[in-house]
Amino acid sequence: MSIGALQQNALAADGRSLNKLKFQAGQNSPEAIHETAKQLESLFMRELIKSMREATMKSGMLDNAGTDLGSDLLDQQLASQMTGLPGGLGDLIAKQLTRQMGGSESDALNADDSSLSSLSQFEGLTSRRLPGTPKAAAAKTQSDAAAVNALNGSPKYGSHQTQFVKQQTEVAEKVAKESGIPASYMIGQAGHETGWGQFQIKMKGGAISHNLFGIKADSGWKGKVAEVTTTEYVNGKPEKRIAKFRAYDNYEDAYRDYARLISESPRYAKARSQTGSSVAYANGLQRAGYATDPEYANKLSRAITTAQRIQRNMT
Repeated sequence: MSIGALQQNALAADGRSLNKLKFQAGQNSPEAIHETAKQLESLFMRELIKSMREATMKSGMLDNAGTDLGSDLLDQQLASQMTGLPGGLGDLIAKQLTRQMGGSESDALNADDSSLSSLSQFEGLTSRRLPGTPKAAAAKTQSDAAAVNALNGSPKYGSHQTQFVKQQTEVAEKVAKESGIPASYMIGQAGHETGWGQFQIKMKGGAISHNLFGIKADSGWKGKVAEVTTTEYVNGKPEKRIAKFRAYDNYEDAYRDYARLISESPRYAKARSQTGSSVAYANGLQRAGYATDPEYANKLSRAITTAQRIQRNMT
């Protein structure tokens, strides 16, 4: 078998390994979660070492398919030896997988807070471009770290996201008790519509409209109005248009108006009946025409998931 064939088989094996990881994680047992976390840690370490090697200047004198294969095998061995150490990434990944699947954290090797510190330091290293490091290799290292974060279910949230969720939780929970719409759904949608509070609709003069949900001012609206340029999708293509939006005196009024719209408008009846699932709720809103963005449901469900995870970390 040629060296090129060996390398192709190695890539295929990686694909099979990832499928096996999915199956193991789905078993929801401490042993399966531990093994899955260990292999995820190994994959991460391997990609990190590989990126570091790619960032190294090569002489070209001894570079060939044989040395490339040897380097790849050495990287795999190094990654294997660096995996599974106490207080390492594996413990934290196992802890996150267990929490995500509803198990007991003690089942996942009783991972402690030292794991979190280890991960924070490690991510800081991979996200920082060292002097003389090629930009492409540095970018790849960062993308590898992001991929592992996505796999273990522990994305890093920006401070603006956390601050927004904390700021909106009290009023959202108050309106949720009255309307039956989960607070996390409303916060997630408000976060998506405003870039987690960073891009709120403003009135003429710069005052905030408190319109967190992008509700437009139709002919029946008798309150204040904010007129801004917005993006509408026509036949799947984005177009810039000037539109009028409702304005409120405070955020509580905005939440109440949103809850009233969803609860009383016949077009949102289907979505209102699907509050047991954030995905179904988001799809219901899109089908009812809440927004023209064809990807609105997917974006909204992800935003709701983000709000829910931040709220869990707050308790």
